[in-house]
Amino acid sequence: MKKIFNIIIKTISSFFVSIINGFKNYFSNFIKGDSITKISYFVMGFGCVMRKQVVKGIIFLTVQLSYLFYMFTKGFYYLQMLTTLGVKEQGEVWDATAQIYRIQLGDNSMLLLLFGVTTVFISVAFFLVYFGSVKNAYQNEINIKNNIKIKSFKEELDDLLDSKYHITILSIPTILTFAFTIMPLIFMILMAFTNFDGNHQPPGKLFTWVGLTNFSSVLVSNPLWSKTFMRLLVWTIIWAFFATSLNYVLGILLAIMINKQGIKLKKMWRTIFVTTIAVPQFVSLLLMSKLLADNGALNNLLINFNFIKTFIPFLSDADVAKVVVIIVNLWVGIPYSMLISSGILMNIPKDLYEASKIDGANSVKQFFSITLPYMLHVTTPYLITQFVGNINNFNVIYLLTGGGPKSLNLYQAGETDLLVTWLYKLTTEAQNYALASTIGIIIFVILATFSLISYNMTSAVKEEDTFS
Repeated sequence: MKKIFNIIIKTISSFFVSIINGFKNYFSNFIKGDSITKISYFVMGFGCVMRKQVVKGIIFLTVQLSYLFYMFTKGFYYLQMLTTLGVKEQGEVWDATAQIYRIQLGDNSMLLLLFGVTTVFISVAFFLVYFGSVKNAYQNEINIKNNIKIKSFKEELDDLLDSKYHITILSIPTILTFAFTIMPLIFMILMAFTNFDGNHQPPGKLFTWVGLTNFSSVLVSNPLWSKTFMRLLVWTIIWAFFATSLNYVLGILLAIMINKQGIKLKKMWRTIFVTTIAVPQFVSLLLMSKLLADNGALNNLLINFNFIKTFIPFLSDADVAKVVVIIVNLWVGIPYSMLISSGILMNIPKDLYEASKIDGANSVKQFFSITLPYMLHVTTPYLITQFVGNINNFNVIYLLTGGGPKSLNLYQAGETDLLVTWLYKLTTEAQNYALASTIGIIIFVILATFSLISYNMTSAVKEEDTFS
């Protein structure tokens, strides 16, 4: 934990130190620079044009003019409205002249938030280009003073396909990541600090900033919300623990049984178990939901053969349903663990087992002293990934039980809902986007903290090149 904390502090410190150093260089270069460099601080590309990098200078100037045009036509308005998320609601107003009601168009809080975030990103991108322009102008001045030839635009393009090819390759994915991943993510995070719900649907009813109110409501102040969150959090952790551990252990045992000396037709047995992977998971889960329904095939079969007198509530009783979803998950999860375990088991040195036999160890002792420690050493990162994946395992719960059975004691959730399925229902059924975003942030904080701490405590990290 201390190591992780130190890494985080070091990373944050390095980030701020680099920013401070950047500003120091920015002002010192302005003071040391000649008149052409100084003008380049206000007119982007001026230093390039004056030093015979005309095309590059025109590109810099075009970027500056385009940004200024956008900011003065739309950008400053979006930044201003980002603080309020709208002031005028859409609705009917009385037109005294025409003696009729007219629809008055209003602001749209969601679009204002989206365009405001977009404007911030455009501004950040522009200032990065601006600082690059200033740095380029000063570097050109230094090159001239040192009699170093300034590269032409064609030569710099050639560099992008040669010595700087990594920049060319990574630039497009980086831009797309910011545009389609990071920016939407920040947009959704900001929703957690608003009151965007079913009662605040723009443009008819605007939503606005509410600070940390949603977090306070989920954790403390709203009894129904906090009760629902805590119950689903506990069930989510229980589900993830059993879904991960049972699949892992049973997958190892199945792999050991198949790989055991004397077992014939090993390939056939592996193929039989792997066929569950070949069938799409959603098909298996939907089939199981129909099979285990109160009036499903399994209950009808048991009743017809007089094994039971009334149906078994496989999916309609809260406690039974929770056990059932864990058991059904074994059907789709064990084969993956078996395949992974099979490859690792083949690499365990045979002399370890032979030495343990000489010492009198039986099969159980060998499993807990040799097999399981070796497997954990190699697969702990995989286990952490699986645990996190099961916390966010939407398919199994939603397709098998739909989160049911329903409960009046929970807010927009059923007894088997995980936090992720509850989040889905909050958006699609209750239109409570602010609460859903809040839940998403809390899930992320919990999982990120758990993953960092548990991963750095594993032997796979502490003893990366050894095993004992």
